[in-house]
Amino acid sequence: MEAPLVLSFPCRRRTMTNSNPPLLQNYGVLLRQPGETSVVQLGDCGNNSGAAVAAAAAAMEECQLPLIDLEGLRSESEEERLACTSAIARASSEWGFFQVVNHGIRPELLSEMRSEQVKLFETSFERKAACQLMNNSYRWGNPTATCAKEFSWSEAFHIPLTKVSEEACYGEFCSLREVVQEFAKAMSNLARLLAGVLAECLGHHKEDLDKICDESTCFLRLNRYPPCPVSPEVFGLVPHTDSDFLTILYQDEVGGLQLMKDSKWIAVKPNKDALIVNIGDLFQAWSNNEYKSVEHKVMANAIKERYSIAYFLCPSYDAFIGGCSEPAIYRKFTFGEYRQQVQEDVKKIGHKVGLPRFLLQTTQ
Repeated sequence: MEAPLVLSFPCRRRTMTNSNPPLLQNYGVLLRQPGETSVVQLGDCGNNSGAAVAAAAAAMEECQLPLIDLEGLRSESEEERLACTSAIARASSEWGFFQVVNHGIRPELLSEMRSEQVKLFETSFERKAACQLMNNSYRWGNPTATCAKEFSWSEAFHIPLTKVSEEACYGEFCSLREVVQEFAKAMSNLARLLAGVLAECLGHHKEDLDKICDESTCFLRLNRYPPCPVSPEVFGLVPHTDSDFLTILYQDEVGGLQLMKDSKWIAVKPNKDALIVNIGDLFQAWSNNEYKSVEHKVMANAIKERYSIAYFLCPSYDAFIGGCSEPAIYRKFTFGEYRQQVQEDVKKIGHKVGLPRFLLQTTQ
């Protein structure tokens, strides 16, 4: 059934309308695909449709992720240090997600990074799409989507750590370079600290993961989720797990992040003072399922735009990932092999399969 689609927005008096990518146009094309039954309702400012969509999206109860004060890692008390490391490991096993405060990253740096991020995304869509900003890494929507449920209502810059110091990447955004460099370094240090803690909790040396994690494959992703007046069921970012060791997220207070817990989706309550950490597929494989890579998504907001920045801790492409103990649950594979398999699955079947592709026969 072909869904009705209205392409005009008489009410949206946004001062930077030309900065938004043509998400509605592409989403409308996907809605016209056979089998799509979504109903698109786009109202004007004279009714309460926007408020109704926002209310429907907010209906899910928000939960507080496990909150861990990293000051405990620096304590002179061995008992406090052990309690902190145990809390990190427990959250990684039970939730796959947790949030940290007193993480060592200056609040002023976070504020500067957000300000620079907003300025970057306020650039016209034509410039973002056509120029070589951020190593030509601008992306929006989902070019591989074949139906509405595979579409992401968002735009992003994907910045490899190897490029953060190159002046040519930033164009006229000169002030962005210095802030990104400091931010990337701080996030990298925090990610390696947490990865080391999690390795030690499994009886390994913290250097074990530090040796294989390579800045040439780690990256930052700057995200913006424009307001979406279409439906409360539109994804800002489609459900997925992360194909790395761990991810650190700096988000604003708009909300929208949801994760799978006990076989149901729960909304994450934003905490302006905390950074969010989640376990990636590689850590789940390395830990033999002790730590959980949990499916998560972002739901679009009808009224407010949302900003976030994610740091992804990855190994070198030729690094072997195998279980840290016996018996192993997954066969050994390289990070490059894992990425290639994910890309092939997305191309062939429209979504990532991930770790189940690498289960040993005895565990299937």
